[in-house]
Amino acid sequence: MPQSDTAPPDRQTIRTLLRFAIIMAIVGLLIGVSFQESSKKLPFSEAPAGIHLESVIHLALVHGHVFMLGVLMPLAMAGALVLARKVGGSGVSLLGQRFLTRGYLSFATLSLVLQLYKGYHVLLMTRAGERDFAVIDAAYMGGSHLLRYGVYAVVHTGMGVTLGVFLVLLWRSLKDRS
Repeated sequence: MPQSDTAPPDRQTIRTLLRFAIIMAIVGLLIGVSFQESSKKLPFSEAPAGIHLESVIHLALVHGHVFMLGVLMPLAMAGALVLARKVGGSGVSLLGQRFLTRGYLSFATLSLVLQLYKGYHVLLMTRAGERDFAVIDAAYMGGSHLLRYGVYAVVHTGMGVTLGVFLVLLWRSLKDRS
């Protein structure tokens, strides 16, 4: 049996990252279709071009963010784990890998859910007849600015910190051992 380039914990982490990326690719495609169909329900006869764009832009951006945060980043991190071993790195600790799989993937998913929620919030309020975007923004998350800022702070900070910890540990695993 040939020697593997990755240790068993690396293999499980890479499998998790690949599965996550596959699922998110499917989700990204579905969100793209959902955006196209949802934006058709706000015709230009009801909302002129500027209002139409403001109403759909948040939802339009979700598709790209799903592919970036949910597909490309996990694939890049899986590739980084493999390449780090190939160039003689010591490997990232199991704790470091958990920061990536349990931390980053969870917070990235929550970030995408928040973006999808905001996109539909703006679009549905516009479709319901609201044209004042200050009113639409004020009503976001039930109008609670404290809830909004708290949720965004936890999710984005969590995503950044967990990814950052993994990257620092990946960097440290590449120390020259000669």
